[in-house]
Amino acid sequence: MVAEAKKREIKEAHKRKRIMKERFKQEENIASAMVIWINEILPNWEVMRSTRRVRELWWQGLPPSVRGKVWSLAVGNELNITPELYEIFLSRAKERWKSFSETSSENDTEGVSVADREASLELIKLDISRTFPSLYIFQKGGPYHDVLHSILGAYTCYRPDVGYVQGMSFIAAVLILNLEEADAFIAFANLLNKPCQLAFFRVDHSMMLKYFATFEVFFEENLSKLFLHFKSYSLTPDIYLIDWIFTLYSKSLPLDLACRVWDVFCRDGEEFLFRTGLGILRLYEDILLQMDFIHIAQFLTKLPEDITSEKLFSCIAAIQMQNSTKKWTQVFASVMKDIKEGDKNSSPALKS
Repeated sequence: MVAEAKKREIKEAHKRKRIMKERFKQEENIASAMVIWINEILPNWEVMRSTRRVRELWWQGLPPSVRGKVWSLAVGNELNITPELYEIFLSRAKERWKSFSETSSENDTEGVSVADREASLELIKLDISRTFPSLYIFQKGGPYHDVLHSILGAYTCYRPDVGYVQGMSFIAAVLILNLEEADAFIAFANLLNKPCQLAFFRVDHSMMLKYFATFEVFFEENLSKLFLHFKSYSLTPDIYLIDWIFTLYSKSLPLDLACRVWDVFCRDGEEFLFRTGLGILRLYEDILLQMDFIHIAQFLTKLPEDITSEKLFSCIAAIQMQNSTKKWTQVFASVMKDIKEGDKNSSPALKS
């Protein structure tokens, strides 16, 4: 008994030592990468961003100290939003909150009904309370509650045609953790203006179906056995992809891993969101092949919490985003031509 206990103790000590060694090595790598990003890459961003060396370093994950800056540069500011413009829309949002708390008889000024705006404001309140609840920093009384409320409120005034959609709070929250308030809003608005995000947040059924159809081309190419298994249950991509895309994986994956997915998403664009989805399916392929429709849907809605960065990125790296000789953008363009408007019978969850 004593000998067995001693063996276990030695084994645990070795395990702790190995973990500490790995953590120390990781910290060393982050520190050296940070120096390269700060001293070499960021001062020469336009020249260096597409070089092989930078792309390889980028794939390994951005050091937290430069993450926000790199995200901002990669996302860009095509909308030309300034901090001053953010303050203007934030003021409008505050006026609207005040007027809604006093009266509900405001006129329709921007083509969006008072009822819709009130619903948006209520949904923002509700969603903020459900955003990273385990961190306790976005909930009422937390240090970032008001900042998150401000950014989401300002966005509904900036884009009344889009308004607030469930899931936006997670995207804004991740940006707030990495950027100053005005910069987070600028990145948020520009990110949501990208074609894929705009299609999903405006619930453009036709465009969403085209993204799903393109995804399925690469699904079949990379994971044919699992693809056929899903087909046998009529399990369509919208059942699991919608939540992943809406929150850019920030709700589905551990926060540090989601940030690493965001790193490469900022490098590669929308294609990487779907490649990540295929990486997740590859990682759990053996398990999913043993499941039926209900269990697959439940499993993909709530992924295991012990998912690691190394395992997931190894699976993502194994996914080939090339169908025959066509890349993602070419396949998507072909699908755009082929799918007729109104053909909505392939994804039941999108029928309304």
